[in-house]
Amino acid sequence: MESNRSVFRSRGTRSLALFAGVVLASTLPATSPAHARGGRHHEDGACVTNARAGLKSCEFEVQEELWAATAICAFEPDWNERKECLSDASDERSEKRDECRDVFDARRELCEQTNPGPYAPDFEPEDFDSDFSALTNPNPYMPLGIGNRWRYESDDGEEIFIEVKSATKRIEGVTCITVNDRAEQDGFVIEDTEDWQAQAKDGAVHYCGEISRNFELFEGDDPLLPELVDVDGSWKVGRDDAKPGILMLATPVPGTTYRQEFAFGDAEDAATVLSNAYGYGNGEELDDSVPEALADHFCANEDCVVTLDFTPLSPGSFERKYYARGVGLFLEVDVEGESFVPLVECNFHTLCSGIPDVSSE
Repeated sequence: MESNRSVFRSRGTRSLALFAGVVLASTLPATSPAHARGGRHHEDGACVTNARAGLKSCEFEVQEELWAATAICAFEPDWNERKECLSDASDERSEKRDECRDVFDARRELCEQTNPGPYAPDFEPEDFDSDFSALTNPNPYMPLGIGNRWRYESDDGEEIFIEVKSATKRIEGVTCITVNDRAEQDGFVIEDTEDWQAQAKDGAVHYCGEISRNFELFEGDDPLLPELVDVDGSWKVGRDDAKPGILMLATPVPGTTYRQEFAFGDAEDAATVLSNAYGYGNGEELDDSVPEALADHFCANEDCVVTLDFTPLSPGSFERKYYARGVGLFLEVDVEGESFVPLVECNFHTLCSGIPDVSSE
């Protein structure tokens, strides 16, 4: 795939650049100084220009899908079925165009919450630890000790296993450790992900990319085994201009919104810090759907961090995540569905003993 892309670019660089210039120019007001200079940013900032270009890209993709659907419908022999097929394709286009607009609005809102300029995070090797057995300033809310393990259980029976492996990977000169994140349903693996995380010397945990393998079971197969169906969501810093994000800030301050990853159209997660001193009973909204016994176990000192996690790629979908000092993530709450995924087991801290069973709550 990599060689095909490079050949394509070498043959059509000039025409692609002209096309990109036309699209970018269409997002800039003709009277703006940036446009007059053949400039680089929309007057609202590079972030909004990014969102506007993304909207155009999405709309072009929707139109392409409509033509593909029209081609398929053309082979329907019955006129009424062909007409229904075309009508369904048109309805789907309208729905997807609305989705494009929703994503644009969400991206623009994220611009207002973060930085209106270019997203260009610092990612210098000298700012990061290279030896994960002797970290300079380990983050207490996302401990990356080699061998650390966590197990979570959702109310629908899904189990999630996370483990910090000893394997490392140098990405853009930064040493990232591999964190395996595996989800199982009824004993079958449905997702197996390798996350690459880096520990900054200032205490922040940065996200360098992931390989996400998604599996499905197909009824009637013998033997019934999970099949790899896609690697959607995979990305890596430096590949296709992807940039690093921060999974946990060195000092979480309520109200701070930050990007956790950035691979345009594939990985755009972000989070807002809701609290850095959470304990059950000191925030009614934060207590919503939280098992009191679990919060009391992990947050007795009222020093837990709560974030609101979201992505503009799925507008309206929000999760609250709860982190305990020394342990890390112990609860995830789906704000919309009010379901939760609690930590049930870990292996490296005194709080890993006696975790309350909240499965019936």
